[in-house]
Amino acid sequence: MTQTINLLSDTITRPTAGMLEAMWAAEVGDDVFREDPSVNALEEKCAALFGHEAALFCPSGTMANQIALKVHTRPLDEVICDEMSHIYQYEVGGYAFHSGIAVNLLKGENGILDAGMVEAAIKPRYDWLPKSSLVVIENTCNKGGGSIYSLERIRAIRAVCNNHTLALHLDGARVFNALVETGDTPAAIGAETHSISLCLSKGLGAPVGSVLIGGEAFIKEARRIRKVMGGGMRQAGYLAAAGIYALDHHVERLRDDHRHARALADALSALPYATRIRPVQTNIVIFDLVAPHTPAGFLEYLGRHHIKASAFGPQTMRFVTHLDVDSDMIGRAIEVLRRYAV
Repeated sequence: MTQTINLLSDTITRPTAGMLEAMWAAEVGDDVFREDPSVNALEEKCAALFGHEAALFCPSGTMANQIALKVHTRPLDEVICDEMSHIYQYEVGGYAFHSGIAVNLLKGENGILDAGMVEAAIKPRYDWLPKSSLVVIENTCNKGGGSIYSLERIRAIRAVCNNHTLALHLDGARVFNALVETGDTPAAIGAETHSISLCLSKGLGAPVGSVLIGGEAFIKEARRIRKVMGGGMRQAGYLAAAGIYALDHHVERLRDDHRHARALADALSALPYATRIRPVQTNIVIFDLVAPHTPAGFLEYLGRHHIKASAFGPQTMRFVTHLDVDSDMIGRAIEVLRRYAV
């Protein structure tokens, strides 16, 4: 039977043998009572990595982001973010549902903002305007094609936030994809942000979970918000153990995913049906199909050759590489791509 090459997302990974062994051996308790030693160890590890005081294990990245929005803001405030941001595009309008806040959308370059744009977007304090109180940046930016914030750009945005008493939250779902490319340390990123959400179940390969990182008072309130959102977990240490294993063993190998993504992009660049291939900085390849080719027809062709991918717009496609896709599979995928529309 032909093995499927799943480029749908880096969320589809399955635990490795080593990760399963770590999960099986995990020491657990009741995390709602703060008595799960594996969860406590994961939270302490993540906080220390990014140079913050505390952390909170959450079921999902969406929950971690939504908790951060809730803690950082009050109703009638607004969050400033790029129009491609996950909190705007893919979290069901949760900023309004949970927090009663508005969103101030900016148009950066492939999802990446700069300090000048942020400063220009901050609203004056009038009764008829929402209060600008939070900036959210996404590193890497999914919809921007895995685009990366430089440390210098984050520092400049943080300086604007400091000058205007705004909080800065980093949606770091794929922050380690950025860090292995830039060479920056987690602590360097942590020093410039008030809070960070870190997803363990994307490129890092854990089955479930994200970690919200911040100051002690911030995480204390975040724990209450997690509970009211239904995110309190019991013997979550089995999942936390997977996260610890991922951080210990799966960070450096993200470079392989980036290499595979660049190979796909290089192949597409020579094919007449692919256009507007976004710059590939990490593990995401986004490109447009030249009419009359459509995502539906392209996906049907890929499916017949045991390849999965996702439509990302009316003429747009996305491939995502991850630890369950090796070099041989990328080679097979490239051969299939070359035969399309021949």
